[in-house]
Amino acid sequence: MSTTAASSSSTRSRVSAAQLLPAVTVLGLALLGASPARADLRLCNQTASKVGISLGYRDPQGWVTEGWWDLAPKACETLLKGALAARFYYVFAVDYTRGGEWSGRSLMCTRDSEFTIRGIEDCLARGYDRNGFFEVDTGEQKSWTIQLTDPNRAEAPAKP
Repeated sequence: MSTTAASSSSTRSRVSAAQLLPAVTVLGLALLGASPARADLRLCNQTASKVGISLGYRDPQGWVTEGWWDLAPKACETLLKGALAARFYYVFAVDYTRGGEWSGRSLMCTRDSEFTIRGIEDCLARGYDRNGFFEVDTGEQKSWTIQLTDPNRAEAPAKP
């Protein structure tokens, strides 16, 4: 069996599989030695403030919200490890330094201290707070980084 390869000139030469084997082996070993790409959901705080992050998403058992991740200014944090299982994730964040929040229209349960809450219904009746989360569309990517920016900046809140 042979493979045709184009050289830098317009002439073609025949290269045997035996001639390609060392190059393919070296390439294969290099790829095996390379570290695998990380597939996570990360959030980067691009502000000058310390912020608190809560996250909402659907898993196989239904809706879940988790919090709080405290992020220093200009820091990043992995919120979920591994390949993303959903297209949409929801974020509610609080600016601890200057006050204010990043919120949206998707109402989900939170509380003041660290939490994992199953379900998004009847938050107040179950003793939780209810906050509006903004939606992040990952476009079904397996890895995504959300960029949290100052409200007066024109950047979108999420980027691949």
